[in-house]
Amino acid sequence: MALLAFHGAERPAGPDRSGPRPFADTAEGEARDDAATVRELTRLLFDQDGERERVHAPWRRLIARDDFRHRPGLTPEERAAQSYTWLRLVNDLLADPASLATDPALLTALHEWAAIVDGGGGLTTVASIHYNLFLGSLLDHDAEPSSDLTEFTALRRTGTFLCTEVDHGNDAFALETTARLDPATGGFLLHTPHPGAAKFMPNTSTLGGPKSAVVAARLLVGDRDHGVFLFLTPLTDHDGPLPHVTVTPLPLRPNAPVDHCLTSFDHLPLPRRALLQGEHGRLGPDGVLTSSLGNRRKRFLTSISRVTVGKLCMSAAAVGASRAALAIAVRYGDHRHVSGARPGQRLPINTHRTHHSRLLQGVATTYAMTFLHRSLTARWSSPDASDRAGLERLVALAKAWITWEARTIALEARERCGAQGLLPANHLAGFSEYIEGTITAEGDNLLVTTKAAAELLHHPPSPPVPDAGPPVLTNPHHLRNLLARTEHAFHEQAHRALRQGPSHDPQARWNTASAPALQKAQAHIRLQAADALLATSARTAHEPARRLLTEVTALYLLTHLTPHTGLLLADGHITPRHVHELPAAVDALTHSLQPHLASLTRAFDHPPEYLDALPLIRQPGPPPGDADGDT
Repeated sequence: MALLAFHGAERPAGPDRSGPRPFADTAEGEARDDAATVRELTRLLFDQDGERERVHAPWRRLIARDDFRHRPGLTPEERAAQSYTWLRLVNDLLADPASLATDPALLTALHEWAAIVDGGGGLTTVASIHYNLFLGSLLDHDAEPSSDLTEFTALRRTGTFLCTEVDHGNDAFALETTARLDPATGGFLLHTPHPGAAKFMPNTSTLGGPKSAVVAARLLVGDRDHGVFLFLTPLTDHDGPLPHVTVTPLPLRPNAPVDHCLTSFDHLPLPRRALLQGEHGRLGPDGVLTSSLGNRRKRFLTSISRVTVGKLCMSAAAVGASRAALAIAVRYGDHRHVSGARPGQRLPINTHRTHHSRLLQGVATTYAMTFLHRSLTARWSSPDASDRAGLERLVALAKAWITWEARTIALEARERCGAQGLLPANHLAGFSEYIEGTITAEGDNLLVTTKAAAELLHHPPSPPVPDAGPPVLTNPHHLRNLLARTEHAFHEQAHRALRQGPSHDPQARWNTASAPALQKAQAHIRLQAADALLATSARTAHEPARRLLTEVTALYLLTHLTPHTGLLLADGHITPRHVHELPAAVDALTHSLQPHLASLTRAFDHPPEYLDALPLIRQPGPPPGDADGDT
């Protein structure tokens, strides 16, 4: 895998390339070294902390079971019920289901693997809500002396989470559901004051059994509004909604089969212990609220802090779907043959540069997404994590970037499989639809990116790394510094726009700065992903895997630098010659990586039972000449 120098390099015309090859020259040696490289890449992807068996292996074994194979002909309601059947299979694996809520690595790994099965969007949704948002919220707040979570950990009651309202999505702080202290009983009356305050689309039907919820509502004591707190609320039993609770089903989504509903309350009585309390707020027997936070918004954000772990979960699901989509498309492209240039010649479609180059770019970005997610999950899991606010911002940015990229990757993989990629049994079309949900869940992507972008304007970018090595297009350290230059440039553009904007109109000033601020935020998180890739490459002593990751990193960086060559040229960081040579560098990397495309995706370690069950892989494609879109 020779690296193309930046200055004066020419791509050889033939398929043979000069330069060092990390793989053995004999076919037997190549196969042996290739298998060793796949094993090392798998280790780097799933066993960074020596916890592959604990964190990933249980979920990988779970989805290999026949229970998770495609079942044709199910009605939408049957598919939604299947999500809860699968949830119980997950719960049966756990010695202590409550501990899953407090283990971000194990919880996010569940999302990575569960999201890739047919209809897995339903499983990941109900699992994320039950374990993270519901059980996690209960565990994060003060425990009542009489608290017993057994009915939830045994799934005699499934937990759900009610925050968003019809009129209040991204501005949930302004939600209007109320929980008024009732002086006569000492408890609360939970109430939906008008239809716009109905809780929008939590899974609150009787499907899957009786349900309870953590409900976000405004705590009212007398004439004082203390802001939004969480309340543990029973919703349904086997016969339907409880008195004072109204549940209206919404249409089911085919590839994220969950019983979404509108839910409202009519002065539902709750006991005093229903209020989830903590340092952010405790209500005394005299009705006086004490809090370590003097700000209602901060109290609200503390109450719903589980949403940050939810962002890690949504990112994990999108990363898992991306890896599966690429593994399916690459395997299909290796056995799907089309006519070659010579009469009678048949070639795998993966031999075509127009085909495999798109898959390779997706693979490179998916490796970056995976390692970024690993690093952020490890940091979030650390009890000594410093700058929690900064880490929350990175988690939010990563969720937005990863889910956006995953949508692009899943769509590309589907297209590369032609019409067969549209068939539900092959999963590919379902990935894109489920990923759409992750883009909105736990904070709409544009909103969370905009919020993070505004905050980042108060934090100047880090300077480029010194001693980055030769300025060649396949030196990832040099390319990493060019990406850092783009972040600096957008930071300066945004600040210049703020300074020159209307002085007495904050909204207008932000509007002028928002475009470069968003670009800065995108460059910032892409840079974090590049650093995660570089750190992983440096960690392996296996030379073939290290060289392969070096080229993957270079391809990832060139892919994401290409849109900014004009900016880099204008600021003097590259020359016109560099711009002209960039396509050749991308092409040379693509040529070098193409023989290892299957190895890069085999390292994703999908169980054979999963891949072999897919018809487009298991069976030959349509006969030549069929209009399946793969030529």
